[in-house]
Amino acid sequence: MIAVFDWVASLRLAAVPFLFFEMDITPRVLITPEAANVVVQLRDRFGDLMFHQSGGCCDGSQPMCFEKGEFIVGGSDVYLGEIKNCAFFMSADQFEYWQHTQLIIDITPGRGASFSLEIPLGLRFITRSRLFTDDELHRLRPVISGEEYLAIHSL
Repeated sequence: MIAVFDWVASLRLAAVPFLFFEMDITPRVLITPEAANVVVQLRDRFGDLMFHQSGGCCDGSQPMCFEKGEFIVGGSDVYLGEIKNCAFFMSADQFEYWQHTQLIIDITPGRGASFSLEIPLGLRFITRSRLFTDDELHRLRPVISGEEYLAIHSL
């Protein structure tokens, strides 16, 4: 009986660093409460959503919100994480420039010239950012390609 208890206790102790590690991950992308409210409105109207930031010129460099699966991601995109239960992707080329920054997705009045779902509301998503601290850089989860994401999840 003691051997079984010791084995169970050792499993719990072995899991403790993993649990703390998982809780200590620095998110690559966040969303403001105001932008999150807009996501809720859009989800109520369109269903599951996703975000992509291409790094194109003009409005192409803003984060765009699509119905889940409406924008096809692949090997030239990276998955950065989730905001308000929506997958967030960025073009790999753009990520090279932004990899040292935490993205903060916000909303602002004004019509953009994109196909993003919030545009008819007279609003547009924008990206604010800040540099990661040295400590945060060490706690980032590695990114995966859009292609790898699709192999794990169905869009």
